[in-house]
Amino acid sequence: MDTIAIEDLEVWFHVGVPDEERAHAQRLLISVEMDLEFRAAAATDDLAKTVNYFEVQQTILRLGEGRQWKLIETLAEDVAALVLRNAQVQVVRVEIKKFVLTNTRHVAVRIERRG
Repeated sequence: MDTIAIEDLEVWFHVGVPDEERAHAQRLLISVEMDLEFRAAAATDDLAKTVNYFEVQQTILRLGEGRQWKLIETLAEDVAALVLRNAQVQVVRVEIKKFVLTNTRHVAVRIERRG
């Protein structure tokens, strides 16, 4: 299986359990790994036979418009579902990093889902 990865896409989404935490957008880093077979795309140099990672990036960025989540776990599920809408993707792994705890680099969740 082949993989296309988007690493540490910076987004500003409203996430947090307390209302006051969700009141303002906060910085998150989202990484997405998409497993698919792209041998045919490479052989033909045809974007239609693979994943357009620019479109995936733009779709993730738009996901936060007018939305909020209490849990980054829920956001991770939403990102995974969004990516799996592309019929080419067989497996997606999503990691979301949140910067809310003092004395830590970040808190992260990681999930893997199959299409």
